[in-house]
Amino acid sequence: MSTTAAPVPSPAHPVDEVPPVRQLAAFGLQHVLAMYAGAVAVPLIVGGAMKLSPADLAYLITADLLVCGVATLIQCVGFWRFGVRLPIMQGCTFAAVSPMVLIGTTGGGLPAIYGSVIVAGLAIMLLAPVFGKLLRFFPPLVTGTVILIIGVSLLPVAGNWAAGGAGAKDFGEPKNLALAAFVLAVVIGVQRFAPAYLARIAVLIGIAVGLAVAVPFGFTDFSGVGDADWLGISTPFHFGTPTFKASAIVSMLVVALVTMTETTGDLIAVGEMTGRKVEPRPLSDGLRADGLSTVLGGVFNTFPYTAFAQNVGLVGMTRVRSRWVVAAAGGILVLLGLLPKLGAVVAAVPAPVLGGAGLVMFGTVAASGLRTLAAVDFNGNNNLTVVAVSVAVGVLPVGVPTVYEKFPDWFQTVMNSGISAGCLTAIVLNLLFNHLPAKAGADSQAVKAA
Repeated sequence: MSTTAAPVPSPAHPVDEVPPVRQLAAFGLQHVLAMYAGAVAVPLIVGGAMKLSPADLAYLITADLLVCGVATLIQCVGFWRFGVRLPIMQGCTFAAVSPMVLIGTTGGGLPAIYGSVIVAGLAIMLLAPVFGKLLRFFPPLVTGTVILIIGVSLLPVAGNWAAGGAGAKDFGEPKNLALAAFVLAVVIGVQRFAPAYLARIAVLIGIAVGLAVAVPFGFTDFSGVGDADWLGISTPFHFGTPTFKASAIVSMLVVALVTMTETTGDLIAVGEMTGRKVEPRPLSDGLRADGLSTVLGGVFNTFPYTAFAQNVGLVGMTRVRSRWVVAAAGGILVLLGLLPKLGAVVAAVPAPVLGGAGLVMFGTVAASGLRTLAAVDFNGNNNLTVVAVSVAVGVLPVGVPTVYEKFPDWFQTVMNSGISAGCLTAIVLNLLFNHLPAKAGADSQAVKAA
């Protein structure tokens, strides 16, 4: 009598592994703290420019956190053809800030913003399959360059946090930079000397220790916690029925193309870091989730959504690749959106504490780009030129933010985002040098140079 052994189940990919609840909570909170300041910045900037009341500003922030959480869950968990099912955090895109301020302050108000956001979200869903087919234009030469640009373009964000936060009265004070350096030292120390299970939450430990030091030295302000409501529920069209103005819609469609380009770069970056290469169909699903989240943003009083590059670095640094960790972070964001008092506690984390953690996270993104480029052949070809020019174009608006201020609004929307500017440049130069017919004699020269 012969017996056949039961088939051994194949181990789950690290992306699909579900860590224990305790780890899910700790890793998820780490992701929330890494992106919180960036998440609330867009409603603060747009609401401030429109001179909204403190109550309306608070409403925008809680609505934003709620939809951030829902958008993250859609992207990580996914359903049907929505969601890339990778560890990707979602947040409001900064590419939309200038157009939205312009729409909101020139007579359209929030209803005109939300009308254009809804149309942009629908457009992203329709265009997602088209972008999915463009994946062949993202070889390692382009993806490595884009990931490098993402990391480098985020570093000034960490620098501003480390100095005290843009616009802070004590910006650049040595005490701020000292606190940021202390947090950076703690993160590095934990990664180097702590057991593996603690090293994975090095950023969370660094932020917690930094906060503990910041409290007695007067860095923190918990006054907002007492003023915040216990419960906040965002209702559809709180600021009025959306209006659909042609000029507002056109500018937001340009933003949609920019955010799709940025998201494509982020999804490819996370695919590289997690060992699950992004194929055309998952890319389309991820972009389609962006579009759905953006539509939800327009309905629930917030703004366009995109993959958050801030958290790409955290995935690479901690090597925690589970999408369920980021889904847990999405759940925490939903709670913060429903419980404004809890959100106010998180908001009290001082900017220098986030800056110290941000420096190592964003640097990790740039280093990941260099690792991808290390596999590219630079001998006897023009690949070095592709990287050099793309990085230069991508970093230009980061180093000189006013460089394009004399140009039309649509041009600024595309080029002021270093990520989209560098990405488009890398794609075009790669096509120019590596896909068009070679010039006469180029092959023999390449052979001699090899």
